[in-house]
Order: sequence, then structure tokens, then C-alpha cells
Amino acid sequence: MDVVIGGRSALDSKFFIGPMTDIETVERFLSGYGLDANDPVARAELFGNFQEAIQFIRRYFLKEGNPDGLDLKVPNSIVMITDISELFLMATGNKDNMSREETFWAEIVLKVMHTILHVDKDLRSSYFSEVQKQIFDKFYKYLHREEENLYFANKLTQDESSRIELVDFETKSKKTRDSVIIKLLHKAENVAEELFDRVGVRIITKSRFDTLRVIKFLVENYIVIPHNIKPSRSTNSLFDIKAFKERHTNLLKFALRNDLTEEKFLEAVEREIMESSFSNPSSVRDKNSHSLSAYQAIQFTCRQLIKYKNPFMQEFINVRNTAKEQKDNELSKKILAMDYSLIARDVRFFYPYEVQIVDEHAHRINSEGEASHLEYKKNQVLAAMKRVFGPLLEYRESRNS
Repeated sequence: MDVVIGGRSALDSKFFIGPMTDIETVERFLSGYGLDANDPVARAELFGNFQEAIQFIRRYFLKEGNPDGLDLKVPNSIVMITDISELFLMATGNKDNMSREETFWAEIVLKVMHTILHVDKDLRSSYFSEVQKQIFDKFYKYLHREEENLYFANKLTQDESSRIELVDFETKSKKTRDSVIIKLLHKAENVAEELFDRVGVRIITKSRFDTLRVIKFLVENYIVIPHNIKPSRSTNSLFDIKAFKERHTNLLKFALRNDLTEEKFLEAVEREIMESSFSNPSSVRDKNSHSLSAYQAIQFTCRQLIKYKNPFMQEFINVRNTAKEQKDNELSKKILAMDYSLIARDVRFFYPYEVQIVDEHAHRINSEGEASHLEYKKNQVLAAMKRVFGPLLEYRESRNS
């Protein structure tokens, strides 16, 4: 009930798998999950997931692969399994001559297997290269370089005032398979469809005020469509926007009264936005419990409508045209009789991508010390390890106390 209507993840429930007394019950569960236990290909694939889960656990969660991992060994009774049904029976304590710890271990392996299955069955992953191309191209269109200088500009409007000099523009490379699994293991949703940062860009500006100018530029040139932004994923730990608005209004009045030059005005704006910076960035970064306290950035998740042309469709049409020229051929008759109405010419779907905007000063802080990406990844692995092994560790602690 806690999982179905209480918002709790199955990974955090007291028992990951409900009671299973025999092979038939296991097969019914697998059928409900969407897997045919009697299909040899499906069983072989599931066994492959089992072996990958064992190796993943050893590589990231145990000392044999990770110096910060647990000083534990996968029990031989788990490693020697040849039929996945046995693992399910072990996880519910319905296998003879089995210890309580082995039950916990079976659950641990099943949790990782469940996550791997969700990674493998993300339908959109086969379109990933096209997704990256279509999203990144929207940004590249407005990126220009003159000698050593990089900037955003709309060459069509030739509006020099909207031109923004950048320190750097970075694209996120595709997450490794292991990175995706680790991220899912510590996310409450634990579903591959819910990963929003597989595709991303980072824009580094010279000044903090330019981070706002970049947002304005992205919206005005329809690179980012606000209507497609996921509100719950937007964070700003660079500065207090409400405080800055008040300071900016007062500054405008002062500038008009004193006839400030543009240069002086922009210097004052930069001072005011820096004065509006958060003294404790972590207070506004609670949406990601693994973001480190010193990390400062503007981040939001947008969705892009991806248009993918099915290459098979054109090839099939060419084959049909050839078949029409040889209608008396038996193979041609079968090809012409085929119903291809359900084969999509185009595939269209929304895909999420993350935009991070940060000024040079904050980026330097983010890249040093405890706010480094390596530290962030270590925190993720540690959190995933504690989550997956939590019940086993509690059991061992209760026995030793």
C-alpha cells in the first residue's frame, strides 16, 4: 500500500518482492511484469541482466571494486544460480537451507536487475544520436566565433545589442550505462523514462548579469520554448531574483536621475546582482539532494519535439516499386499484399534536455574543492549503495548489537 498509494518506491519497501512459494508464482509475476518466463530468449536475456547486476554490485558497492565500498562478498549461493526463478524464491525466503542474509542478498540483486531492465527498455534510446543532433543544432545556429571570442548572436537581425560574449559552451556527452544505473538506483522514481539530463548544455558567461541576458536571448530566438519547460526541475542558486528585481528598479531610477553611461550602468548592475547572491546556495538546491552545498548555477529542463524519419519506410517503398514491375513473381505478390499502414513514416516525441547557465566566477567555484563533479558522483554511488544495501546492513547491525 505504501508503494501503490503512498508514494514510496518499491526499492525502499520492507520487502522488495511479495511472497512467492513456487516456480508457478514466479512465472505469474514475470508475466505480469511483461516477461514471458517460457520464452528461452527472454529467460536468457534475464539471466544476462542477473550476471550484469552481480558485476555492477562488485564494481561499485563492494571493496573489491571500490575502495569506499562495503567489506562484503556476494554469497556463493547467489553466484551459482542457473535459473532466475531460484533468485525470486530466495528473495522471499522460500528456498531450503538458506540464511536470512542470503534472502537480503537476493533482494539486492533483484533491485539492480529491475533497474537494468528499465535502462534496456527505454524505447527512445535508439534515437539518441538524432535527439542530440536536433537539440544541439538549435544552439549551434546562434553560436559564433571571432578569433578567440565566442558569443551568442542572431546574424539575421544584426542586432549587436543582443550579442553576448561567452567564456564557453559545453554539451553533455552521453551518460555511460553505469552512470544511468547509479542515477536510477538513488532516484525515488527508479524509471529510465524519468532521467532528464541525458542530453544537456552548459553555457558559461563572463558576468553574472549575462546569465539573465542569455535566458532572454534563448527565449527571444525560440531556442527554448518556456511552455515546454518542466517547472519542478527549474532551480536558481546563483542569486535571489526577487531581491535583484528590487535593486534593479532602484538602480534604473538612479541611472535616469544621474544620466549614467551604459558602461557605468552595467558595472552597477553587476554589483547589484552579486550583492543579491545567496549566502547559502544549498538552501535553494533541495531538489537534488546530491548537489553539493557550494554549487551555484541556473538550471532548467526543457522538452524538444524530436522528428525522426524512419529510414526503413523509404527502403520498403523502393522494394514495393520493384515488386510492381514484377507482379507475376510469387515473392512480389506477397510483398504487394503486405499491410504497411502501421509502419510510421515519421516518429515524433518530446525529449527532455537540461540547460545550465553559470557565470565564470561561479563556474570556477563549482570546479574546485568539494563542489567538483567527482565528489558529486561519489555521493551518488554512496547514496545508491546505502539504499540498495540498507535492509542487509540494518540486519547485520541488529545481530551485532
